[in-house]
Amino acid sequence: MLKCRNVWKKLAPLARASSTVCRQNVRRVGLPNGRIPRVPVAHMSTGPTGGGGENHLYVLLVGAACLGGGIYAYQTIKGDQQRYQDRINEISSRSQKAATEEPTTPIQSEPPAVKASETEAVPEPETQAAPSPEEPSPPVPDVELAAAPSETAELPPEPSPPSEPSPAELTEPPPAPVVESEPTAAAAAESPTAEPPEPQPEVVAVSGVDSTPASLKVPSHTPYLLIGGGTASFAAARSIRARDPGAKVLIVTDEPDLPYMRPPLSKELWFSDDPSVTETLRFKQWNGKERSIYFQPASFYINPEELDSAENGGVAVLTGKKVVQMDVRGNKVKLDDETEISYDKCLIATGGVPRNLQVIERAGEEVTQKTTLFRKIEDFKSLDKVTRNIKSVTIIGGGFLGSELACALGRRSHESDLEVIQMYPEKGNMGKVLPEYLSNWTTEKVKREGVKVITEALVKSVTCKDDKLEIQLKDGRLVKTDHIVAAVGLEPNVDLAKSAGLEVDSDFGGYRVNAELQARSNIWVAGDAACFYDIRLGRRRVEHHDHAVVSGRLAGENMTGANKPYWHQSMFWSDLGPDVGYEAIGIVDSSLPTVGVFAKATAKDTPKAATEQSGTGIRSESETEDTATSPVASSTPAPAMEQHKDDYGKGVIFYLRDKVVVGIILWNVFNRMPIARKIIKDGEEHADLNEVAKLFNIHED
Repeated sequence: MLKCRNVWKKLAPLARASSTVCRQNVRRVGLPNGRIPRVPVAHMSTGPTGGGGENHLYVLLVGAACLGGGIYAYQTIKGDQQRYQDRINEISSRSQKAATEEPTTPIQSEPPAVKASETEAVPEPETQAAPSPEEPSPPVPDVELAAAPSETAELPPEPSPPSEPSPAELTEPPPAPVVESEPTAAAAAESPTAEPPEPQPEVVAVSGVDSTPASLKVPSHTPYLLIGGGTASFAAARSIRARDPGAKVLIVTDEPDLPYMRPPLSKELWFSDDPSVTETLRFKQWNGKERSIYFQPASFYINPEELDSAENGGVAVLTGKKVVQMDVRGNKVKLDDETEISYDKCLIATGGVPRNLQVIERAGEEVTQKTTLFRKIEDFKSLDKVTRNIKSVTIIGGGFLGSELACALGRRSHESDLEVIQMYPEKGNMGKVLPEYLSNWTTEKVKREGVKVITEALVKSVTCKDDKLEIQLKDGRLVKTDHIVAAVGLEPNVDLAKSAGLEVDSDFGGYRVNAELQARSNIWVAGDAACFYDIRLGRRRVEHHDHAVVSGRLAGENMTGANKPYWHQSMFWSDLGPDVGYEAIGIVDSSLPTVGVFAKATAKDTPKAATEQSGTGIRSESETEDTATSPVASSTPAPAMEQHKDDYGKGVIFYLRDKVVVGIILWNVFNRMPIARKIIKDGEEHADLNEVAKLFNIHED
């Protein structure tokens, strides 16, 4: 109908013009004397000899006009059909060409992200054949078909099965207490991208979504924004979801990995017999059970671009993005790519960055390239690779991290000719934490692991000569090595303090927060970066895994309206291999007066036996406060105080301030932390700490 109407619009003016010309010619023929002749009507119909010539001329002209109009209409319709067919052929060839070409680089010209479900709905190029002339194309074919090549190019050639969500063996059940199942998590596990065998940052960046930066749509607003992707953020997200099952939580982290636990990086991962441990990041706990370093598999999280539309909420992780600016008044943050995200409530859990020695920083690029600051997964992978290809490694630092790495690499030296050196300014290992006699015993333990220990070592300079590092000590000693691991502490990451206008504590470092971990009415801080007010022990800042769990959980509860103060005493632990370990709580400072009560150890008094009994290697997560409400002392008579014996099999060390216990170390004594927590919480003076030690049942076989 549309075509007939268009043809009629073109022919009607021609017909009217032809009729007008014919009438004018007739008038000219009939006006020789200036007037119109009166021709009978019968003459026009019968064609007698008076006016037949004019009638024939009129009919001839009208017929010619009709014939010309028909020819014009025919040619017009035929030309339109030919142009239509040419256009369809061109479109078809364009689609096939785009489908057959192998895309060498990701298409980044399309601002809007293509969701996995929409991408899978695009038909294959072979099925996009040109329609027949009887089936005309849609009214706007140019717009749809112009976008088709880009959509086709973004499709991966061979999508991996959706049942393989992560390279980190993430089919492991969650190590922490059971988290409620996410209704939308199953869909998030279906990833259209093929994942390589080794966990690359692009693959783990945002699980379940296209790793191409242009395809990731960052939510412009989120009710709960968690800055940092460590233990504190994950604990807060889990706590928020427990109290508000429909909550939408966005975690932003500058690391390329999903939230993971850090303790195994310096402990169990080094004792693994699996040569592919750096790829799988799976390890065996002391009890022999295997698990992944990640808290949750990739399927637990949802895509950031799907967070807004998730009916039941969920937790999304935006990896590889750093928050560089914070607008407290406007309730929004800016990322390093200029993206802005607004929030209702925000948690800062940025953790810390490893310290370095100034002499190393000033030594130049050659020295810094041969130095590892141990903190993240990539540091573990790098150090593992380096120590398999060098002859000597030196660990500077005698604290928790330095001693754990020394024992771990010392075990490796038994299998190869790797020389492991540990140096520190103290007189013994963990000299700032343990009393001197126990620090000396620990030093001998580390030496037995195959480590060369250099005590009271103050580094004066570090230089690189003949591809070797030369460490010059202030007392004149010279140490040559191939690689340095600097384990000299942690600096809290407070980069956002200036733009956010948040207070940084001048004594302890970190963001100053109240007992509810609040820095502002809708801003909380947890983990290593929080300098909090402990209602029992005063203002503190703690850098341990259990504190990250406890403070993150509390911050998450308070973000949902709990308004609870931080009264729970977090603990920390350190293992010098599977045979010697300790757990500590409160203020453990070797400058404080200490009282130690020890007993003979048995085969079950080791970290390995403790994990076999509890079933978990992250011992702090298995602790519950309920067991400490009514501790029952052992009925076994206790021997006299044993403080300076050479064999410290197992025992309890009390740290005192004004005759009140403010810290406790359980040496090869496990699963008793709730009792220690209650003793510190009570804050009472004890006339006989030997009787208090009986609460831990250390004298039972």
